[in-house]
Amino acid sequence: MLSCAGRDARTVNYLKTMYFDHPTWTPCTAGMLPAAWMAHRERMEEIVLAHPRLFPDYKKGSIDFDFKKMPMPLYELGHHTDCWGTLWNNIARGFDSQVEHEPLADWGAFDEWKKHLPDPRKDAEFGPRPHWDFVAKCCRDAKAVGSLGMWHALMHGFFFMRLYYLRGFENLMVDLATDDPRIHELMAILTAYNVAVVRKTLDVGCEYLFLAEDLGMQTSLPISPAMWRKFVKPAYEATAGQARDRELPVFLHSDGHILEIIDDLVETGITVLNPQFRANGLEGLQKHARGKVCLSQDLDRQLFPFATPSEIEDHIHEVHEGLYLKEGGLMIQAEIGPDVPLKNVEAIFTTLENVCNLPEPSSFK
Repeated sequence: MLSCAGRDARTVNYLKTMYFDHPTWTPCTAGMLPAAWMAHRERMEEIVLAHPRLFPDYKKGSIDFDFKKMPMPLYELGHHTDCWGTLWNNIARGFDSQVEHEPLADWGAFDEWKKHLPDPRKDAEFGPRPHWDFVAKCCRDAKAVGSLGMWHALMHGFFFMRLYYLRGFENLMVDLATDDPRIHELMAILTAYNVAVVRKTLDVGCEYLFLAEDLGMQTSLPISPAMWRKFVKPAYEATAGQARDRELPVFLHSDGHILEIIDDLVETGITVLNPQFRANGLEGLQKHARGKVCLSQDLDRQLFPFATPSEIEDHIHEVHEGLYLKEGGLMIQAEIGPDVPLKNVEAIFTTLENVCNLPEPSSFK
């Protein structure tokens, strides 16, 4: 368990929320896709600047509305090949890319593919990995100012999604259904890479591990819970379990329906879980997650473009009232795309500030 000693007030409140230790307010964040900033530009910035309780660190001019440098390669137009040989294509700048070619769509390519595996010490998904001294410094610097030493060690889609990035989704389903020995070999290769990256990340001083991949579909898991426990859980145990065994927290983002495996995720070491609201439902989240794991609850992104401001306000109240515990265990996240009207953006920000009881930034000075 991380100590609150030497942390700033926001980090202390975050840790108290994570550990069910009676926080003062509900931590919440709102993030805008690059495409949203590109679409709304100064108008978006005006709204952000009008909400300092939600964006206490934002300064006018902080965002380059043209994003001359995207935060990740897959948000840039064109083709991108990752370190595993998967070919991606982006046709809408500011959004994520899609896989266009899976290098192992034919198992006949497997032996040759294995000759060119990435080195977890040196190779990140899209180029050289940042030097480990740099990672260590970033973590030290964050802790020195009272924050958390956190690092995104692995790309979104680090294991289960990576399997179908390599094989293709239908092929992967057949592999799992037939228990093909080659899929076990492929899983072992991916797990070894992930374990090595996470181990080194923790060794150099990361104290809060961030993982992300989408394990569910809109209304169900893509495979049965039993199959998930057989094929996927061991990789999570080997990866996230490293932080758990050091008594360090792990954040997992996962889109889609995941209710049936939440207990399993907690067992592997997940401390903070970021699930989607619509795909899991309030009753499902109350039954399977509330009080069992700290939720960084994603608001309903599928609602935002089409709702009225009052409907958005009602939704945020529903989420907070339905999942809140005075002991803690609830954070809230909102993701804003370019199709969300600015009046709805304003409603999201205002309601979050009020419902979550966010303090004034001046109270921290």
